Amino acid sequence: MAEWLVEEGIGEHRAVLIERDHIVAARIDWPGSLAAGQIEDAVLIGRHAGSSRGTARFASGEEALVSHLPQGASEGAALRLEVTRAAMAELGRAKLAQARPSNSPPCPAPSLAGTLRHESRPVRIVRRFPGAEWDEIWAEADSGEVVFAGGSLHFAATPAMTVVDVDGSWNPRDLALAAVPPLAAALRRFDLAGNIGIDFPTLEAKSDRRAVDDLLDAALADWPHERTAMNGFGFVQLIARLQRPSLLHRLRADRAGACARLLLRRAEAVEEAGTLLLRCHPAVRAALRQEWLDALGTRTGRVLRLESDPGLAMSAGFAQAVTS
Repeated sequence: MAEWLVEEGIGEHRAVLIERDHIVAARIDWPGSLAAGQIEDAVLIGRHAGSSRGTARFASGEEALVSHLPQGASEGAALRLEVTRAAMAELGRAKLAQARPSNSPPCPAPSLAGTLRHESRPVRIVRRFPGAEWDEIWAEADSGEVVFAGGSLHFAATPAMTVVDVDGSWNPRDLALAAVPPLAAALRRFDLAGNIGIDFPTLEAKSDRRAVDDLLDAALADWPHERTAMNGFGFVQLIARLQRPSLLHRLRADRAGACARLLLRRAEAVEEAGTLLLRCHPAVRAALRQEWLDALGTRTGRVLRLESDPGLAMSAGFAQAVTS
């Protein structure tokens, strides 16, 4: 039976769905921000006249867009709100979290493991995922490229939608059909949702477009979504409920922060005795928060030493035990 494995790392919780010894889906969470399912009292700080929408500020200082406001709620009013979507950071702008009024008792933001336990599959917290597949998924999301026999998929997170370009040297029909299985797998591994546009090769024959549509139906049968049929230019749009940033969006919006969390994960895995040396790009060093370093020292029971190296790629930071 498939099960979720969860690593509760420093600054980042990660989950992978294991089925037949392979990762078929993944999620990440950066604790500390508003998250879907959180219920808390907040203050309405803005409302447009005649509108049922406004902006509220939570105790943490984070703001959220609020919908379905009661008619009598005015600026300065205290409201109990349920968060329905986490904030989404994108290149060039940030989208606030979304919330709506609630009568339920307050509850904190659910942990990643807690969220997954509400789903149908079992959840197990582990110290470390087996094998190296997580590193491969992280690298794919970082590059935005998934290679398959005959071609590749290129993912770009834009403000309007996530766009996927299908590229390759095969004839258009064969390339489009070959792209569907790796596309369906990547959607789950990157935890993508929202508006997703897929630019397949242009297929002039309706029968060819129908063949791709049928294959998409089969490949995405258990992935809740709506979609358009392929148009004459090879474009397909998927729409899935959006509640949290994907792995792809996390890495695009804050690459230094994502690489800092990756470095901490590598540091926790060092088993040799000695001082724990972390060497990384200066931007990654700047992204390492002091509370994270304190937690790493506590978890490992080691003295830490940090060194910046501008010659390292941001994702190439490493940790090792040293004796001096």
